[in-house]
Amino acid sequence: MKNIWVPLSGQIAQQRKVETIANNIANANTAGFKKDDVSFKEYLTILNKGAEDIDLPNKEFSPNDFYKTQSAENAKVEINGTYTVFEQGQLSPTGNPLDLAIHGDGFFEVLTPAGIRFTRKGILGLSKDAELVTEEGYKVLSKNTGPTTPGKDTNNISNPADRVIKIPSDQKISITLDGKIFSGTIPLQELSIVSFKNNQLLRKESGSLFLNLVDSNLKNVEDSKIHQGFVEGSNVNTIHEMSELIKAHRHFDNIQKAIQTYDNITGRAVNDISKF
Repeated sequence: MKNIWVPLSGQIAQQRKVETIANNIANANTAGFKKDDVSFKEYLTILNKGAEDIDLPNKEFSPNDFYKTQSAENAKVEINGTYTVFEQGQLSPTGNPLDLAIHGDGFFEVLTPAGIRFTRKGILGLSKDAELVTEEGYKVLSKNTGPTTPGKDTNNISNPADRVIKIPSDQKISITLDGKIFSGTIPLQELSIVSFKNNQLLRKESGSLFLNLVDSNLKNVEDSKIHQGFVEGSNVNTIHEMSELIKAHRHFDNIQKAIQTYDNITGRAVNDISKF
């Protein structure tokens, strides 16, 4: 009963989709969260097959010619992988001057214990050392002003620890759309807002942190705007995700019934053979 692998592989794929959707729904209220989706190899291949792929013999037909399966009995569903959807989330006002939202495709550059990472989550605050930090305590970095080297990440240009933003707690600050930080009319520092040529080359490490895997993926054009006193919400559409979750569960149940049918056929075959 090798054919049982066809529905079984589909069930495994649907389980992965259910887990992905469930994680999206769980982060529907997480600031700066970007939802994930799953793609399937064989499913897409079957849909894209045209008439030219049909194997019809160029001869006079015989009864055996009508039993060609196009190798469907060897087919299976493979998970092509998960990918992140980087659509813009809705900006919501908070009134907190240290809450920042990015409108555009940029990311805040932050320093974590594992090195430089990038995030869209702009819920910021001040540490006891007057350093601008994220909600998780990661230090927010200023724009690199040192010499640039084409194809190199800022992590390789200067010491990130030297770019940590410090703001005196007794000063009221204002932040312009291009990320410049002012105390009154006195300029302090400038936020490092980084964009990438291909966001799919970023690896998600948590709900809001991303790692750039390719140094040359950095983009020089800066077209993002910073909105002070706002936070970008998750780009998860809860109604859409719930609808997808229901469909995935239905597919899972239908595949389960197919597997049970295969199992019943196998059991009957074994019982019938034993009678001879």
